[in-house]
Amino acid sequence: MSDGTIWMIILATGVGTFLLRFSFLGALGGANLPEWVLRHLRYTAVAVLPGLVAPLVLWPEATGGDPDGPRFAAAVATVVVGYFTRNVLAAIGTGAVTLYGLLWLTGLPG
Repeated sequence: MSDGTIWMIILATGVGTFLLRFSFLGALGGANLPEWVLRHLRYTAVAVLPGLVAPLVLWPEATGGDPDGPRFAAAVATVVVGYFTRNVLAAIGTGAVTLYGLLWLTGLPG
């Protein structure tokens, strides 16, 4: 693909994403939503984050798609610290330190 084609795809995707989100927010921006809708919307971020992270743990590109111990250990450490502390930053920090520490110890690609 040419550079122009790639930039057109990026721009079209950005505009499409903006219009989809704006149509929802613009249509309902001033309206009061029912309690059951608000309750479900609270879980959106919690549902999206594992969907983004799971492929990186189970099929990491750095290892050719083969799961490895450091990434799995970092995911487990993140979940455990997040569960017990209820602190997102502590969980992310623990996962990052665990991952990079184990990668350094084992010499595996990062």
